[in-house]
Order: sequence, then C-alpha cells, then structure tokens
Amino acid sequence: MIKVASYNMRKAIGTDRRRMPERTLEVLREVDADIVALQECDRRLGERAGVIPLHMLDEHSPWMAVPVAIRAQSMGWHGNALLVRKDAVVSAERRIEIPALEPRGAVRADIAVKGVTLRVVGMHLDLSGLWRRKQAHAILHEVDGCTPALPSVLMGDLNEWTPRSGCLRDFARTHSFAETGPSFHARHPVGRLDRIMVSGGLRIVDAGTHHSAAARKASDHLPIWATIEPA
Repeated sequence: MIKVASYNMRKAIGTDRRRMPERTLEVLREVDADIVALQECDRRLGERAGVIPLHMLDEHSPWMAVPVAIRAQSMGWHGNALLVRKDAVVSAERRIEIPALEPRGAVRADIAVKGVTLRVVGMHLDLSGLWRRKQAHAILHEVDGCTPALPSVLMGDLNEWTPRSGCLRDFARTHSFAETGPSFHARHPVGRLDRIMVSGGLRIVDAGTHHSAAARKASDHLPIWATIEPA
C-alpha cells in the first residue's frame, strides 16, 4: 500500500503565530506518507524561498522535493510542492498553468514508489467558486491529456465549503474522494477544504485527518492522508 498526504502548511506559521519549519517537519514525520502535496510552502515575496530550507529537508526527513520550482530558493510553484521518498523515481514533472485572478497554480509528476507508478497532482484552488471550477477543468484536462495513461491521485486545498457541488462535482466525474474528515480550522476542524481524490485503477484502503498536538499548532489546517493500492 502507498500512503499519500496533503497539507496546507501556511508557510510554517502556526496558530501561535510563530514560524517554525522544524515543527512542520515534525508533523510530516508523524504522518509518514510516501507522497505529500504541500500548499503554501514558499514565501510570497522576494525570492519566494521555501519555508523549509532544502538542506533541512535533506538532512532531517526521508523526502525530497520534486523539481518543479522556477526560482533557485523555492521548493515549489505558487506555493505548491510535491515531496516523495528519496528512493522514489520521478519523471514528467511539470507546472500546470490554471486560469486565475490571483497567483495560483498546480504541479504534477509521475512517481514510481513501491512498485506502482502514479500520476500525482498537487493544487491550491481559488477562493471564488467560479474560478475553482475553471481551475478544476484545466487540471482534469491536463491529467486526461497525458501519455502514457496512469492512475492519478489529485490532492490539495480546494477551498470548497459546499459538499458535492462546484469543483467537487467536476472532480467526482472521474475521481473518487477519500473520506478524510474535516481539516480546517486546526483548533476546531469543521471544513473539508483539503481533499484527496483517486482515479479508477486505485482503491482507497483507509483515510483520515492527522490530529496531534504538533499538528494543532503548526498550521491553521490539519494534514489529511489516505492509503491506496491498485484496484
């Protein structure tokens, strides 16, 4: 089985208003996923440097960042990054242009881990429902147009409060949702803003939201996770 996770890390600024990338890494180690989609992993201004320094990721974690960044100091693109186990094989890494009023994007890669190759997309969608639907269509078009065909995992902060409507309905035409539970706000989670979706060819074995003392402080979102296997 493969464990995947998604985490809006809020630039490592916790609910105590302290920026602590080492605490973010602690939470990721607790989740212990094979593939992680991160949102808000880079600073917004200047060099847009990654909040978790790459040397810290290399020295204190089992993951490496998929190379999708444009800037040397960034971990991802428009704050989106994919982390994979250091023994994974990564190919076809790509930045996905999506329509947006504000800076938004998505990233994808084909990842071979534990003998299975997956097409993985990480995303952080707009606050506007109209733009979220346009972005969902762009991401699905990107995934559908890739060759060779591979089972896909789509993960991220969808910013969708209303169940079974809007962009969720668009994604549901081709993907199934992991029942992870609410992840926002970390102190009292009621919103299912963060989602993990899988295409045909994959089966969701288990899923959940990661609740720990560190996770409740490290960001305003809790990490979500799912274990999957070939169907």
